[in-house]
Amino acid sequence: MIIHPFCRWKTSYIPAFQLGSFVSNSVSFFNHFEVDMPGIMLKISGRETHDQTVSFADELTSLACSVLNKEASQTMVIIQFVPHEQWFIGRRSLAELGKNSFRLEVTITDETNTKSQKAQFHRDAFELLSRMLGNVHPHSNVHIIDCRATAYGYGGITQEYRYQRAIYAEVKAVAERKVQS
Repeated sequence: MIIHPFCRWKTSYIPAFQLGSFVSNSVSFFNHFEVDMPGIMLKISGRETHDQTVSFADELTSLACSVLNKEASQTMVIIQFVPHEQWFIGRRSLAELGKNSFRLEVTITDETNTKSQKAQFHRDAFELLSRMLGNVHPHSNVHIIDCRATAYGYGGITQEYRYQRAIYAEVKAVAERKVQS
């Protein structure tokens, strides 16, 4: 059995079969300890309106929570509007093409979502934004960015550190329960 390096503390208190099961479920564990914060960046063609901005932020947060299992309280959304005259596809501006467009970038911690979840998010996000904007150019796109946990974080702390700290706390709690019984 392979034991993760950060699980070496007090592992003798936990039977190997329990520790292996615990570590193998680390993807679901990762999402339960406030370590997975999605960052959502949306660029939309057109002019800004406050109501539309709030609506986009709310809908995208809800979608990230429902499809990618993220927490609304951990979700950051930034929305930028780009005039149709400054957005080009195939050397022609959206103003010339008479179309709307968007670019959605969602940054998540690598290995916290399955391929199926990401594919579902792509479909649902494209459909949502197409419906909200209307008359969308087919080259509008969604980009999910899987960042390594050591390269992504917030508050000056990496996601990897949060993950290891949570694992250590759980291993310690299991060991303490074992000692008490």
